[in-house]
Amino acid sequence: MKQTALIEEHRKLGGRLIDFGGWELPVQYTGVMDEHLACRSAAGLFDVSHMGEVLVEGADAEKFLYHLVSNDVAKIEIGMAQYSALCRPDGGIVDDLIVYRRAKDRYLVVVNASNTDKDFAWMQKIHAEGGFQCRLENVSAKWSQIAIQGRQAETILQSLTPAKLSEVKTFRFVENTVLSIPAILARTGYTGEDGFEVYLPWAEAPRVWQALLEKGTPLGMKPCGLGARDTLRLEVKYPLYGNELTDTTNPLEAGLGFATKLDKTDFVGKAAIAAAKAKGLARKLVGFELKGAGIPRQGYKLFDPDGTTEIGFLTSGTQSPSLKKPIGIGYVAANRSEVGTKVLVEIRANKIPAEVVPTPFYKRPY
Repeated sequence: MKQTALIEEHRKLGGRLIDFGGWELPVQYTGVMDEHLACRSAAGLFDVSHMGEVLVEGADAEKFLYHLVSNDVAKIEIGMAQYSALCRPDGGIVDDLIVYRRAKDRYLVVVNASNTDKDFAWMQKIHAEGGFQCRLENVSAKWSQIAIQGRQAETILQSLTPAKLSEVKTFRFVENTVLSIPAILARTGYTGEDGFEVYLPWAEAPRVWQALLEKGTPLGMKPCGLGARDTLRLEVKYPLYGNELTDTTNPLEAGLGFATKLDKTDFVGKAAIAAAKAKGLARKLVGFELKGAGIPRQGYKLFDPDGTTEIGFLTSGTQSPSLKKPIGIGYVAANRSEVGTKVLVEIRANKIPAEVVPTPFYKRPY
């Protein structure tokens, strides 16, 4: 298995290590519930160094990314970040990602860990086909990424950097230093809380991790594993590749219309996505709240209230630590996607009542 630069830190903290897409990473330290609630009430510290990073640089960098992804990168200024989808010609999703504009012709593209090699190969293919004058470099092995999330995140990180973090707005970033180490500090995250994702040289991660723990622990911050990362993102209905997003998923049915600009001149998959929209979406991704006992999980089937007609399936589910109730997200037939629609979730041999509810399930109170 691959390991991040923080593997010894996880062992020292008693992290329970698992194989996550070929990476040895902590699923939890003290427990998913504790870590989740610490992030919601104070702050959580996450090792996300397994994520993939690709540099795109050169005269055609903007032109290439404009063609490659679903969102409009021409609209992002230097110091801004933008969420987007990488699509196939048939409209299926290769991955979801974030594009950071570092200079006029320099970008950082951050992709999901399990998809890094696939994504980079896809980017190279599109790059070669279009003859774009820009350079692609997979720097994933050179960079670490540490996320600090929660209402105390800015205070904790500010103690280690001269950057004026209060001036960095959501989905903006600065290039500065942390403990005198060159770093990108981005006000982005995957938890629904305020916070930062810090990109820095691979080998420097342990020093920054230790300093953040030292500053954050007195304020209630806890290191968080993959388990809490998943329950946190689920409460705000952030999609996970392999669950909500796949190569057979259309970005519009996945709720990514905000990041899919069909008014762009062109992008890979645009024609197929536009055709699907014109035809009318067959299914939509929605949130559910269970009204009976049971924990919804990926793959569970959804039925009409009479229990005879299958209308969809769950992509993710959990007992929500913040809301103290079972919640899930999944795809249902478009005509069953309205808030208030009653459904049944098949859990083992039982069909449990559930209802389509507004999302996100959780909204931060600050």
